[in-house]
Amino acid sequence: MITFIYAQDMNGGIGYQNNLPWYLPNDLKHFKRETMGHTIVMGRKTFESMGQRLLPGRRSVVVTRQLNYGEAFEDLTVLHDVQDVLQLAQQEDIFIIGGAELFKAVWPYVDRIIRTVILEDFPADIYLPEIDEVKFTIIEKKYIDKDKDNAYSHEYQWWIRNEEVRDD
Repeated sequence: MITFIYAQDMNGGIGYQNNLPWYLPNDLKHFKRETMGHTIVMGRKTFESMGQRLLPGRRSVVVTRQLNYGEAFEDLTVLHDVQDVLQLAQQEDIFIIGGAELFKAVWPYVDRIIRTVILEDFPADIYLPEIDEVKFTIIEKKYIDKDKDNAYSHEYQWWIRNEEVRDD
């Protein structure tokens, strides 16, 4: 199973200058809860924007065209194309965590989407398309109001692909 997990603003923005445009501790905890114990797959730019650090309690996989990438990291798995990612997903459940190029390449194959919608608009230079409600069904939503530690109201959403509607 392939799961996308990401946060976006009201306009679909997911990044700005290779970083998250917001700081939302609730969403970081949500991300950790959902991905702990699983394999997380990301593009090279996303890995580098995280300071090239491996997240504890998760297997980290980086997708890059650079053949010798990741040799300095003992516990990092490196894949080189979407077919490698799809083969990995045949062996185990994976979470795609970014970036935009990887989301776009794997979008036709995603089974489940866990999306946080931050109920604000931010400067962004990376966007994801709206989820196609013909192909996906929202199965759960949870609204969280802003508080002293989280400056933005947000909503967690869980989507699944409708089996009868597959991309070609």
